[in-house]
Amino acid sequence: MNIETRKEGEIVFVKPLSKNIDASVCTDFKGRVVDLINQGNNFLLLNLSLVDFIDSSGLGAIISILKTLKLSNGKIVICDMKNPVLNLFKLTRLDHVFEICSNEKEGLALLTKVNKE
Repeated sequence: MNIETRKEGEIVFVKPLSKNIDASVCTDFKGRVVDLINQGNNFLLLNLSLVDFIDSSGLGAIISILKTLKLSNGKIVICDMKNPVLNLFKLTRLDHVFEICSNEKEGLALLTKVNKE
């Protein structure tokens, strides 16, 4: 799975370049993001603007990323979710587990605030 990454200060922006995060790509996706975390990047902004569908395996990968970040006192914020993906997070109540923002600007502000605390 292709992902786009860029770094601003301590925050790494991660943007999957696939319409789906499902069983066929979730292992690769999780592995790439965990590699970023293992390189010392503890603050991630996950932009899901191109993602139309996430299955249970994809959700599991995102939850696993969250758990990995918590071990290093890191934080993840998810932004730019399309309605079907946002509805899935609400249905599974993951909107209470993850910080979700409308866009990258809001997510960056939230992560910058958390990083300074």
